[in-house]
Amino acid sequence: MKFFIDTADINEIKELAATGMVDGVTTNPSLAAKSGKKFLDLVREICAIVPGPVSAEVTALDYATMMKEAAVLRKIATNVTIKVPLTPDGLKACKSLSSDGVMVNVTLCFSPAQALLAAKAGASFISPFVGRLDDIGSDGMALIDDICTIYRNYDFKTEVLVASIRHPMHIVEAAKIGAHVSTMPPSTLRQLFNHPLTDKGLKAFMDDWAKTGQSIL
Repeated sequence: MKFFIDTADINEIKELAATGMVDGVTTNPSLAAKSGKKFLDLVREICAIVPGPVSAEVTALDYATMMKEAAVLRKIATNVTIKVPLTPDGLKACKSLSSDGVMVNVTLCFSPAQALLAAKAGASFISPFVGRLDDIGSDGMALIDDICTIYRNYDFKTEVLVASIRHPMHIVEAAKIGAHVSTMPPSTLRQLFNHPLTDKGLKAFMDDWAKTGQSIL
């Protein structure tokens, strides 16, 4: 499974990219606004840090303006992925861009039917929002299971990018189902390292080593 981080914080991106665990970055208008930076400069900076796909979202709602914005964004770097909403105009833009060899991330997916449309439009990634479904009493992971099943049935090349992740088990369950990518806040990626038995075991090793009075260096 690929790990993307869902942030526009440059310091976080640099720190986590150095671990070798980051395969890409997703951003959205809300995250970009929090950064306080000019959007195009922000995307350019992220693309220079992470060689994998970097999602940059259009802000227009109509096809013609989406395509104009995409033309600007795709010039920033070769790893820019144009992010479009799952609307008729968004899917029309997806079809045009993907036909021209541009990576496209279709976002705000909440049903298997929507995911099927995105795959037929040639999306590189589909972003189902599991946490937001869980928030309203629905089953976000059931959606991931349905999408993965449909995509396997027809050998679609669109990758399932699990978004709106709330905790590490979302990632584990998505991996068990067979989703291709999980995009998560930096704090959630750090949580994946944690286990009390790891901490306990390491402390015991270090205590025993200290008793020897030795040093490797």
